[in-house]
Amino acid sequence: MLPAECLVTVGVDSHKELHVAVAVDQLGRRLGACTVATTPRGFGQLERWARRLGIIQRFGIEGTGSYAAGLARWLRGRGHQVVEVNRPNRQARRRQGKSDPIDAEAAARATLAGQGLVWPKTADGTVEMLRVLRMARRSAMKARTQTAQQLDSLVVTAPDRLRAQLRRLSLEQLVPVAAGLRPGELVGPLAATKLALRELARRHQTLSAELARLDQQIAKLTATTAPRLLARGGVGPQTATALLVAAGDNPGRLRSDAAFAMLCGAAPIPASSGKVVRHRLNRGGDRQANNALWTIAVCRMSYDPRTIAYVQRRTQEGKSKLEIIRCLKRYIAREVHRDLKAALVT
Repeated sequence: MLPAECLVTVGVDSHKELHVAVAVDQLGRRLGACTVATTPRGFGQLERWARRLGIIQRFGIEGTGSYAAGLARWLRGRGHQVVEVNRPNRQARRRQGKSDPIDAEAAARATLAGQGLVWPKTADGTVEMLRVLRMARRSAMKARTQTAQQLDSLVVTAPDRLRAQLRRLSLEQLVPVAAGLRPGELVGPLAATKLALRELARRHQTLSAELARLDQQIAKLTATTAPRLLARGGVGPQTATALLVAAGDNPGRLRSDAAFAMLCGAAPIPASSGKVVRHRLNRGGDRQANNALWTIAVCRMSYDPRTIAYVQRRTQEGKSKLEIIRCLKRYIAREVHRDLKAALVT
């Protein structure tokens, strides 16, 4: 087949330093393999190699949100169609073995067949800004929680005189007091404990200031990007950010509210058997977005009249609290989907 008649589909298995690509034609025949560096020069080599084989149809890439993020952006900037391929089926992998060319070929064949494909996030707008800020916030929050636990542990095991001074203080009171301790020369366990408490308390203060700065920027970006979403009952900057990050910068990924609910793990999963017809909770999807929907539902259950009436009616029908929250999350996902579409389109 001449290159002018060959429609090329390229599958890419991504890694930190190297990308391995395999190309197939429209009939599924393997055309060749290529290994390139994860640099713009390597991306150009991959494109030129694929062009020599025929007309490029699309690229199917594993890990467009991690190792292949740069490659996906570069290819989209050059006008190529890029889709994200899920991991190969484990049963097929056990039969065929595991190597980078095998995985790349599996990605190419899945792309050609249209199986297990999703539109990758463009990661070039405000939502990407929110994602990286949220990642930094989550790290700071985890570190501050760990620091608070270490402070509490040191107070419990501190020498009696110091422990009597600090044991009744709450965390908000303990941090400034511990930050002002003067250990002096390290001549014993008491001085060493004071020094450790002071350093941990100052670290807690530094992390609190970092969190305040990040929260301020996240709230500002969220208010600018999705004001309609923030106006919803029970939605704050953090829950709105989690939902925006799950959706991504490109609104074309959100085909319908049902697809968004499945993405968030809020779509009901059939669990019927025999005469029992029921649905169960969905354990898949984006768990942070799922937690955001759960937070909104629980908040509304405490003050929103419509939600309170709905909970009472469903309870009388015999639904458990978990089942009611599952239903509420699905309804909230429908509301949120409309707001996200409006925010991302504009």
